[in-house]
Amino acid sequence: MYTAVLILHSWLRWGALIAGVLAVASLASSKSSAGSGQGEKWGLFFMIALDLQFLIGLMLYLFISPNTTAMFGDFGAAMRDPVARFWAVEHVTLMLVAIVLAHVGRVLARKASSPAAGRSKMLICFVVALVAIMAATPWPGMRAGRPLFRVSAP
Repeated sequence: MYTAVLILHSWLRWGALIAGVLAVASLASSKSSAGSGQGEKWGLFFMIALDLQFLIGLMLYLFISPNTTAMFGDFGAAMRDPVARFWAVEHVTLMLVAIVLAHVGRVLARKASSPAAGRSKMLICFVVALVAIMAATPWPGMRAGRPLFRVSAP
């Protein structure tokens, strides 16, 4: 079960990244209101993908992953190891920040005084969320790096 959930989490990131990039591109190039059009549609897909990622990641983090079980067993040692610290703290924290920003951006857009202000607020929140996601993703070449397209457990 661990392998299947890990692979799903790894592949779903591409859906979240693509939806986020398309939301940002649509909002940046759109003159329509923040509550309609392609930017809103892609923003909703971005949020849905992030929420799914969060649920799957939380399941891995708290219940399924043998790695986090080991890290929580000796948290002090995990904090001294850069790879373990990335998984135990940095990845989770930055991804939570990204999810909160995506949700806040959509709420601010709905409560904005004008469509242009709403579009700007959503665009800013989505861009910062994407930056947080990019910083917290374990890209190949990083100490905690993982393959771009996972097909098996580590």
